[in-house]
Amino acid sequence: MGDHPGPPRFGVVGAGSLGYHHVRISRDLSNIDFAGFYDIDSERSQEVSEQLGVRAFGSLAELLDVVDAVVIATPTRTHADVSEAALQRRIHVLIEKPIAASLDEADRILSAAGESGAQVQVGHIERFNNALVGARPYLDRPLFIESHRLAPFTERGTDVAVVLDLMIHDVDLVASLVGSPIDDIQATGIPVLTDSVDIANARIQFRSGAVANLTASRVSTERMRKLRIFQHSGYLSLDLAAGTGHFLRLKHQLPSLGSSEDNVALAATLQDGERPIDLSALVERIALSAEPAEPLKRELESFRDAIVAGTAPIVTAQEGRDALATALQIEDRIMTHVTHTSTP
Repeated sequence: MGDHPGPPRFGVVGAGSLGYHHVRISRDLSNIDFAGFYDIDSERSQEVSEQLGVRAFGSLAELLDVVDAVVIATPTRTHADVSEAALQRRIHVLIEKPIAASLDEADRILSAAGESGAQVQVGHIERFNNALVGARPYLDRPLFIESHRLAPFTERGTDVAVVLDLMIHDVDLVASLVGSPIDDIQATGIPVLTDSVDIANARIQFRSGAVANLTASRVSTERMRKLRIFQHSGYLSLDLAAGTGHFLRLKHQLPSLGSSEDNVALAATLQDGERPIDLSALVERIALSAEPAEPLKRELESFRDAIVAGTAPIVTAQEGRDALATALQIEDRIMTHVTHTSTP
């Protein structure tokens, strides 16, 4: 791998609903050589190969023989085995979230990465969301974060509970935003259409004093991906689905309310239902903006750049493991809560 001249050679393992888009974007990504992809389903391989005009390899080994880096977009239960096969060849890997199905499997990946020296990035794509990119200049020690991630039911992702399928995105986001160890987790949830939890709520308290309240559902009648962040400097409201948001903060030049005359006037305004306070005079509303880009493309570009520069990826294997550990703790708290509340 390390002796190959020129740009890194990329491949994709798994061409399902998400893997297809990894193939599509990698095919056109600048400063790489895209070799092709492998999928265990030969019919799916032929379909994707014809649609995108890329090579479908007949086996994982054949693909690994000709690449420097691979994206692993296979079912979660296979992540550890596929990652190890690549890392043993010193091939860099981008693993779709969650990093693995268990902490033991995640530790296998970290161990293989340490022995190989290859890069491992975890596909927590919301880190690359346009709204998050636009919000970064205004983020400053969040105190309270609230997320809602709702989706209608589909069969995709039902091999794991909604916490590992959907909520783990926000688990990773809030951990990266707060940057403090977790002190306590409370959670509840219920299965609705599957044998595992389909609706979940978790409250995470961090050592810094920050609190996050996360809600995820895969049996909703509507789609929603929203994040609200409260901090001393203001309030950020992010629509992750639209990739937009705004930041509200007090204006720098506020009228003084120190005199008794001002206080009387303010009290009269508050009590007069016919004269509501004009918040626009007190609050500045800033639209969050970022250079428009497909988040998956940003993620793949960051993976490429980390490989070329030899720097740590934006979402490291350890961060992927930490997100998995927290998600599994949430699942455990849910089962404990359900057991206690269902006991007569």
